[in-house]
Amino acid sequence: MPLVYPGRPGATGHAIVVGAGIVGAASARALARRGWAVTVLDRGAAAGATSSHGEGNLLVSDKLPGAELDLALAASRLWPQLVAELAEELGPTFPALEFDPKGGLVVATTPEGAHGVLELAASQRAAGVTAEELTTEAARALEPQLCPDPAATVFYPQDVQLQPAAAVEALLASARRAGATVTTGVTVEAGLVGGGRLTGVRTSAGELSGDLVVNCAGPWAGEVAARLGVRLPVQPRCGTVLVTTRMPHRIFHKVYDGDYVGATQSGEAGLQTSAVVESTAAGTVLIGSSRQRVGFDDRLQVRVLAELARKAIALFPFLAGMNLLRSYTGFRPYLPDHLPVIGPDHRLPGLYHVTGHEGAGIGLSAISAELLAALVCDQPPVLDPEPFAVHRPSLEPHLAQEDR
Repeated sequence: MPLVYPGRPGATGHAIVVGAGIVGAASARALARRGWAVTVLDRGAAAGATSSHGEGNLLVSDKLPGAELDLALAASRLWPQLVAELAEELGPTFPALEFDPKGGLVVATTPEGAHGVLELAASQRAAGVTAEELTTEAARALEPQLCPDPAATVFYPQDVQLQPAAAVEALLASARRAGATVTTGVTVEAGLVGGGRLTGVRTSAGELSGDLVVNCAGPWAGEVAARLGVRLPVQPRCGTVLVTTRMPHRIFHKVYDGDYVGATQSGEAGLQTSAVVESTAAGTVLIGSSRQRVGFDDRLQVRVLAELARKAIALFPFLAGMNLLRSYTGFRPYLPDHLPVIGPDHRLPGLYHVTGHEGAGIGLSAISAELLAALVCDQPPVLDPEPFAVHRPSLEPHLAQEDR
């Protein structure tokens, strides 16, 4: 029996969005506000996977000059406007997004690391990032509990933090107000194809026809793509976060060591760790970050916890005396060229992808959705979409490669 979606008078068409994380929520909102009838499908709960297992960072500091940094800079301009729009639309009774433009501090703890941190900052400044090299005194004025003698520190005032689960719920609420429906507990099993194009999906609850299908399934986007009939080399990249018990605020910015950028850009499958430390509005401290490709194995690894703790203490020695409340593990959607896919799939008309942001999905979600909507609606895009196309040269060799 086919599923029924709500038509809207004058709707451009029906879009099926697969995934109710932050990328799917933002995509649904962007399309619904442009007149599309939208159905969001998720086999779990909204914000139940990757979006609720991150730190809520909207960063420019960890991006190398190039297409991803351009996308992040556009995102940093969009987010304040979006937060204001959502607050006005949803009203004061809706949970706050905890949008905090507190800035980020990158710290090199060794002379060798200092060279790389300062060199990256110089290249980012040339690309339009505000990156302020600080003296030790200035750094400790921002973060009094910081290690006593850092080799180099750079302040990035454009870095922001928000509460990711609240952001997902706000985007979905806004999408619903524009006519979208959200159906959870439904698995996409296969694509419906007719006339050489994707015409809908077969799900665990029946068939659903649509004019386009948008794959926003995050780390599971490769699996969803395969079910729809194409290969997309998205792989899960596992990460772990430690959470302390609540305390008076003693860390006031996002602070990470100079190893972090290298870890984000590495293609290595083995474990990589770097110190990423920040407080939440609730008074806990989040400690990351780790990266490794182990499939969807989320078993706790004590050695990962130990490395994260050790590196965090090197940045903030007082953490050695703090108690941990819990730890959690999540999966980031990794693509081999470290760029997200945003736009149509040339191999199957009617299929679009918005995925592969790895650890930047929270920050890049809204701008990616705007780029998607511009492509779908044949509007001028906010920036050049070609670096994020499925057929881009850096990704194309992986599209037909068999899994090993």
